[in-house]
Parts: sequence; structure tokens; C-alpha cells
Amino acid sequence: MLTSGVDLIEIDRIERGIARHGQRFLDRFFTAREQAYCNGRFDSLAGRFAVKEAVGKALGTGIGDIRWVDVEIVNDENGRPELILHDAAKILADKLGLTAWSISLSHTDTHAIGFIVAM
Repeated sequence: MLTSGVDLIEIDRIERGIARHGQRFLDRFFTAREQAYCNGRFDSLAGRFAVKEAVGKALGTGIGDIRWVDVEIVNDENGRPELILHDAAKILADKLGLTAWSISLSHTDTHAIGFIVAM
């Protein structure tokens, strides 16, 4: 099975969420490791948010069947983003036979995009 997902988000949407809800917002959408890596950079957080949405699309369920923190984007020693699935997202991916994931994220001054392909 080959599947993909893509999502585009306005960076200021993440900034407004953090301004309004603070740490509660961050903890709902991002793991501690993601928060530490992004260090408050709204564009980096928005890119991760977009990838999480794209993963939900690739799984065929959207985010509704998984938690936001079940999808984690970390960076290797060269800065390349890598996907780690936890809990319900991992179980669903395993059930679908999706074991290989390739992700890409990028941003402009105003928008961030996340794209994934899974096999």
C-alpha cells in the first residue's frame, strides 16, 4: 500500500493558539521533545502541526482517531526530520502495513506545509 498526505497551515494560527492557551496548547499538540527542539519558533511548530495533519490523512482517519502527540517529528544529527509514531497512530499504521515513512516540511514567512509518503 502506498499513501500520502499534505497539509498547509498559517503560522499565525499556531502563534494565536499559544498566545491564548499557553502551555496547555503546546502540550496538546506537541511532545516535550518537539517543544524543546522548536524552542518557541512558531514556524517550526507550524511545520510539525502540518505534518501531523498530513499523517492523519495518510492513515485515512484524520487526527480524530489518534492524539496529536501520537505523531512526533524529531530531527536526526543532520537536521533531517524523522517521524515517530506512538500509541494509537503506531497501532493503526501497523494494522495498515505502513512501515516506511518519508516526511518533508517547509515554511515561508506566513505558511508552513507538511508532506508525507508512506508504504
